[in-house]
Amino acid sequence: MRAEFVNPFLLSLMNVMSTMAQLELKPGAPRKKNDDVARGDVSGLIGMVGPQTKGSFSITFDRSLALEVMRRMLGEAPTSINEEVTDMVGEITNMVTGGAKRILGEKGYDFDMATPIVVSGANHTISHKGNAPKILMPFECEFGSATIEICFE
Repeated sequence: MRAEFVNPFLLSLMNVMSTMAQLELKPGAPRKKNDDVARGDVSGLIGMVGPQTKGSFSITFDRSLALEVMRRMLGEAPTSINEEVTDMVGEITNMVTGGAKRILGEKGYDFDMATPIVVSGANHTISHKGNAPKILMPFECEFGSATIEICFE
């Protein structure tokens, strides 16, 4: 997978988190992912299809980080991952993908986005559509970690 597909998602996530939740995420080293197990407690997954490529994007949050983002974005402080938290993760998935779509569109890549699916729970799985390698990118902040996965054919 080329950096021109990965970088727009990284930039968009950092932008959404700093703008909407006043959180600075520090990126870690990207690596190939060889399983379907999520690296956190709640995940948003969205598919993308276009004339040049198809793929999917997911973002997974640790419980502690998801709850802090909820507090910062909406002023609510739930103690567990509830329906409001999963709705927020779906909306963040939409915002990050929308930002990446805009950047990729400027480079001549066009695609449509599906409705995000949100999954939560310990050791939940994320099934990307497509046969391409999955790239995992971890992020850290004082409230926990987030991980994005990108899979484009």
